[in-house]
Amino acid sequence: MTDVLLVLTTAPGPEEAARIARTLVEERLAACGNVVPGLRSIYRWEGAIQDEAEALLLLKTTRARFPAMRDRLLALHPYAVPELLALPVEAGAEKYLGWVGAETA
Repeated sequence: MTDVLLVLTTAPGPEEAARIARTLVEERLAACGNVVPGLRSIYRWEGAIQDEAEALLLLKTTRARFPAMRDRLLALHPYAVPELLALPVEAGAEKYLGWVGAETA
């Protein structure tokens, strides 16, 4: 197990996802954010089935920076209840993992 986390969230579109990613990277709360457009999400919200176009945002951070990143992401996000999942990174390229740590220090 490493100290790196992969954080997933969705946004209403790629521009909104990019705005969130840029802020988190500028503030050193994430080392990197990948915006994946073209996502289609089907979910239940307030008693009705929703079918919406969204963008997926993949963020890389460390366990130490996650609490601050989580709080900032929730403040930046336009959704009332944004998806926010942090997945542990079991292993990876040592140089990349080191880079994530250095960029979020």
